[in-house]
Amino acid sequence: MSAPTKSLNNLLQRASIEDHEEVLRTCNAALKASKHDTETQHVKFVALLKLDRFEDALRVLEECGDKLKQRAGVERAYVLYKIGDLENAKEIAREFESNRGARHVDAQASYRSEDFATAAFIYRDLAAGSGALEGEDSDVRINTGATDAQLEWSKLGALVTKKKPGREDLEVFETAYNAACGSIARGELAQGEVLLKRAKDLCNALDELTEKEKNAELFPISVQQLYVLNKLGKTMEAEALASSIVIDAIPDHSTGQIAQNNKLATTSTVDNPYLAHRIFHGAESLSKTKRLFQLQEEKVQLNGLTLDLLASKSNRVIKYTEKVLSKAPPTVSTHTNSLSVLNAAASAQCQLAKIGLKHILPLLERRPKDLGLVMTIIQLYVLTNNYGSAVKVLESLVKHLLDSTTPSDQDVLYAPGLVALQVSLYSSQGRKSQIKTVLAKAATYWRHKSKPPPSLLQAAGISLLDSPDPDHQLTAREIFDALHSQDPLSKVATAGYVAAHALYSREKVKTEADTLTPVARLIAGTNVPSLEAAGVPPLPSAATTINHKRPLEDKPKPAKKRFRKSKLPKDYDPSKPPDPERWLPLKDRSTYRPKGRKSKQKATEKTQGGVSNEKAEGKGASGEGVIKAPEKPGGGQGKAKKKGKGKK
Repeated sequence: MSAPTKSLNNLLQRASIEDHEEVLRTCNAALKASKHDTETQHVKFVALLKLDRFEDALRVLEECGDKLKQRAGVERAYVLYKIGDLENAKEIAREFESNRGARHVDAQASYRSEDFATAAFIYRDLAAGSGALEGEDSDVRINTGATDAQLEWSKLGALVTKKKPGREDLEVFETAYNAACGSIARGELAQGEVLLKRAKDLCNALDELTEKEKNAELFPISVQQLYVLNKLGKTMEAEALASSIVIDAIPDHSTGQIAQNNKLATTSTVDNPYLAHRIFHGAESLSKTKRLFQLQEEKVQLNGLTLDLLASKSNRVIKYTEKVLSKAPPTVSTHTNSLSVLNAAASAQCQLAKIGLKHILPLLERRPKDLGLVMTIIQLYVLTNNYGSAVKVLESLVKHLLDSTTPSDQDVLYAPGLVALQVSLYSSQGRKSQIKTVLAKAATYWRHKSKPPPSLLQAAGISLLDSPDPDHQLTAREIFDALHSQDPLSKVATAGYVAAHALYSREKVKTEADTLTPVARLIAGTNVPSLEAAGVPPLPSAATTINHKRPLEDKPKPAKKRFRKSKLPKDYDPSKPPDPERWLPLKDRSTYRPKGRKSKQKATEKTQGGVSNEKAEGKGASGEGVIKAPEKPGGGQGKAKKKGKGKK
């Protein structure tokens, strides 16, 4: 053994486990004498890991060559995971599958890359395996709960085997918090609120944590609690909790960003949207290793675009959403269709009804297969009770999807939500035959798929049972045969199965019919005579509903004109003819009699047809007027002098 290695071993024997800086300095000194000492390089690499200097640790590993990489393969995978190189971390960790540490790294990297199904499988395998270290079982149980919650958020709840929290989940605050997240993802908000309170109480009761560490653990619980209170409509409790959360005190930047988002969403009305916009967009960008999960990032992005609209930054919303929508195919993705709705709202300047439709309808010519845009237009038509135009827009979308040769477009065409919308609009118009046709086509399409939606097949089967068409009845029997074979305990599937075969082979379904609740028990609490005496109220006809249109609310109504009553004089007599001089000014009328001497003289002079007193005007003997020549001034002054022309 060389001298540097002996010196290093002596140091390691005296050093404490927390003295990583001293170990690193000694390794650097030893490597100056022997640069290729693998043992010393390995110790330096581990010391850098302990100091969380992952970039430096990876650089040391790359400089040492393949020998150290193979020797420290698990540590290398961990470093790659910590710097955000998740794919390479998983690839290297899977080269050491026999090592439980490598399996943990693989599971963590899969979790961060949002491959939750793989992460759940690895954790279940680790829980069932042997050779676990002390405390490892607790970590596996905590991480399994977090993975199950993410599966629920990602609409993969079928892979979760544990739906209800057990007694062991209520003993540690981490497991209680993960169980709460799973309940929230399933929509069980009340249970999630109770579990979050339990997690907070357990965390506050810990004595081994410092106050700083305890606050760091409590912040995520409080932020999640704020979200639940907002969803439950407990505004006062949510505002009180939001005021207690200090964003700058949260050590984790991703948690701080979510906390800021939830605080802004707490108030029902935004008093100052420009201030809210500045606060929201003033948050610092997250690093690669601290980025949000896709679901969180999408929600935060939609909230940011909504604040842009409130702050009158419509052009910014249009520019961003059009960039995304121009590359997006027809899809049932909630996020993509929400972006389409925001694009329509920005294009219409948030106007509704006919004013909004005037700006939004031209967008449909450019994006005829945009599901979110079509939904927005239909909603605006429904707001004005214009169901006919709404049906035309929906049928235009269906036609474009039918003509498409892309296989994914057919999944969109027969998506349960879109089929339900067609059924709803046709029901408003009383078009029962179209409803059965739409459901029959959708059922035929999904029956040949590996995972058909049961709710759609049940609705189609129930509707087709009433159809007089033999083909529809055959389709209904086939649907309920498949549903009953998949889930024999389902009451809906069993009842449909019995109803579909009762007319043709009653003996075949006799056993299943006996398992259903008898009709007498179903109507035991119903007073049939009183219902018959009351009668059945008639439903309004579809035509009457369609023809009634709600008046436009967002357009100001013109002010009503006020017609003044005609005012007649008090002494008005309809038998007497009106005065022909009533339109003349008072002083010009023949009946005008001014007061005073001067006024009378002036009135005489100005009276039409009166004699002029001017001396310049006279009358001849014959009484005819004579035009008098103008008088010339006497003397030489009367001679007009012509001005001479000036010399040029």
